[in-house]
Amino acid sequence: MDRLPLLETPRLRLRTIERADVPALYAVFSDPQVMRYWSSAPMQDADEAIALHDDIVAMMRDDTLYQWGIAPRDGDGLVGTVTLYRIDVAHKRGEIGFALGSTHWGRGYATEAVGAVVAHAFDGRGLHRLEADADPRNAASLRVLEKLGFVREGLARERYQLYGELQDSVMLGLLAPEWRARSGRG
Repeated sequence: MDRLPLLETPRLRLRTIERADVPALYAVFSDPQVMRYWSSAPMQDADEAIALHDDIVAMMRDDTLYQWGIAPRDGDGLVGTVTLYRIDVAHKRGEIGFALGSTHWGRGYATEAVGAVVAHAFDGRGLHRLEADADPRNAASLRVLEKLGFVREGLARERYQLYGELQDSVMLGLLAPEWRARSGRG
């Protein structure tokens, strides 16, 4: 696969991440506010954003990871990403993750963008289950996931070691029939 399907919402376009988007990737993934509850530290230089872009393209071509860039419909610049990864075709499951530039928080963009990828995963890819994890202190991300119907299924204690601390992770899951019932698609 060379390009991801374009996913559109009322306010956003989720599209393939291009080489020209490297500065936007760096802006998102170097922001300490965005990365506070991420599983890795903020990027330190633009070369890391180039490497991320190259990894995204390689994994898309290998059919192992799909990372969309989030762009407002009234512009083309990326403000974040949504990722569908660790897809297990045999078990019809995958994982979802997202990052949104801090200057775009509080507008509902994350809920809208993640919702579009959830719809694609269940309706377009035929998956049955999606999983996500979030630091229990990341109330905003947990709200996004729970608003879309994800259910807290457990706590992975001391899962990550960042910033000189051990961080827990809330594990969440969403089943296709639950999502379809909530969204009126079933």
